[in-house]
Amino acid sequence: MILELKEIRKNFGGVTAIANTSFSIKENEIFGLIGPNGAGKTTLFNIITGNYKPSSGKVFFLGKKIDHLKPHKIVHLGIARTFQNIRLFSSMNVLENVLIGFDKSIKYNIFEAFLHLGRFSKAEKNAKKAAYEILEQLNIAHLADEKATNLSYGQQRKVEIARALATKPKLLLLDEPAAGMNSTESDDLAELIFNIRDNKNISVLLIEHDMKFVNKLCDRVMVLDYGKTIFEGKPIDAVQNPEVISAYLGDFNASC
Repeated sequence: MILELKEIRKNFGGVTAIANTSFSIKENEIFGLIGPNGAGKTTLFNIITGNYKPSSGKVFFLGKKIDHLKPHKIVHLGIARTFQNIRLFSSMNVLENVLIGFDKSIKYNIFEAFLHLGRFSKAEKNAKKAAYEILEQLNIAHLADEKATNLSYGQQRKVEIARALATKPKLLLLDEPAAGMNSTESDDLAELIFNIRDNKNISVLLIEHDMKFVNKLCDRVMVLDYGKTIFEGKPIDAVQNPEVISAYLGDFNASC
């Protein structure tokens, strides 16, 4: 297993956001985390990435316990994420936004950075080359010099994914990647995620409300409701599960 969560509980004051939730993700698996708004999905993402500490329970990544680590340490281990609300730097172009993801791999001292010498100069060139390669793989290399704010929503989402890929993750967390996309854009995104999994051997954990997207993409799903797991299995079985239908009826009926 690449990721294991064991009996995770998260309390905010007197409110239980996550109640003793356990699940695991296999290597090269695309795993969906679904459920109504407020079910605890993003809270789980924040626990996995170190932004929240669990009130109890343990998180393991490639067999290593990580729930005590700071977010940047978890990124260095190989977990990257995108956000529900796209977080790009509007003053930067596409290439510059992606280069931020290479920061951990550029080793230099202040003198080298100031004069663009030595290790910094070489690492910077290598990072730019690698960034262009990622942009080409995502079919947006032609936008490298464009300001992020000039892009369509779907293009901005690809840039955010490109920046996450620049950290060389083994596990990619996507928070509602298809939100706001039309059917053509979401189909294109699904193919992109398949390619990331198949060509880069990256496992994917995603939060998504679009069940057509989930059914097409995910090997397995887990359904949360009020912080509790009510289903885990194949997407096609989730939409036929009475408890899931009861908790998530409107979303499923609208999408199936």
